[in-house]
Amino acid sequence: MEEKNPLLFLTELQDFIETRYKEMPEGSYTTSLFKDGLNRMAQKVGEEALELVIEATNGTNERLVYEGSDMLYHLIVLLTSKGLRIEDLAAELAERHNPGWKKH
Repeated sequence: MEEKNPLLFLTELQDFIETRYKEMPEGSYTTSLFKDGLNRMAQKVGEEALELVIEATNGTNERLVYEGSDMLYHLIVLLTSKGLRIEDLAAELAERHNPGWKKH
């Protein structure tokens, strides 16, 4: 099996999440997040960020990657609910490397 580019996978993951958002299939965890609303999605990003910090300071690298993946997934769900894409974050980071960039 051919290994996918991890960064390309993030855009494919968001495409999949967007499909979940449009179709809202029953029994899907992603669907349940969308149905629970913006506050719940934001709360999940916060919970996962906290778990990431705990693993970074007191855990293992394996658990850090695991919790970071959870955080990233929930962030993509949140972005999707707001009509944004992971590419918007990448564009913002790229913009910060321009010599004239000023912090907002």
